[in-house]
Amino acid sequence: MQPLASVEGRDNDTLMYLIHGLVLVLFVGWAIYFIIVLIKFRETKNAKASDSHQAHLVSSYVEWVVVAAELLLLFAFSIPFWAVHQAGIPSDKNTMEVRVVAQQFAWNVHYPGPDKIYGRSSARFLNDNPLGLDPNDPNGKDDISTMNQIYLPVNKTVIITLTSKDVIHSFGLPAMRVKQDVIPGMTTHVWFTPNKLGQFEIACSQLCGIGHYRMRGIVNVVSQPDFDQWIQDNKGIHD
Repeated sequence: MQPLASVEGRDNDTLMYLIHGLVLVLFVGWAIYFIIVLIKFRETKNAKASDSHQAHLVSSYVEWVVVAAELLLLFAFSIPFWAVHQAGIPSDKNTMEVRVVAQQFAWNVHYPGPDKIYGRSSARFLNDNPLGLDPNDPNGKDDISTMNQIYLPVNKTVIITLTSKDVIHSFGLPAMRVKQDVIPGMTTHVWFTPNKLGQFEIACSQLCGIGHYRMRGIVNVVSQPDFDQWIQDNKGIHD
């Protein structure tokens, strides 16, 4: 996995390590058992097959241990993780929202500008701009739109609202440990708190057409002062 760059991603990594640890134990255990069977029941030692049966409970005990481990992973880790990081959306006033509209083959990004109010958008204006922003809405005069570039302040929780103009895409941001399908006619969300400065790749994780391979973007995580300055320098600009 890529180096972790979000606060919430730690829980995801912990769950992944536990699941892979269980699978590794099962793999090693079955491999050892397979080797023992090959040696113990080889033809030179067992020229004649025996139909007698020797009862034992070892296999039952092993099966119950595996079931218990899987239930522990499900109820103690997986379900709480889903409830916190997937089913719920932060309601803290300190969060920020960024809107992303997917299309073949780009990510259109929409910021509300210094007034923190999004301008109206409508399909009627899609021929004029990729986001369908209403040019007559005063709230949208300072809005910012970019293509394939997302700017975020470090250590601030961001909610990314996702929708699509054409086909199903998938917003994948491995460094933040988030991935979400983007479906036409629906609005979906991902959220995370970036805790490392730098640039991190966005990849479309759903085959979306002949140009799928080049549907990439960059998340730029900068300091809060640099982000505020970027908003001021780019207000009203639409790439």
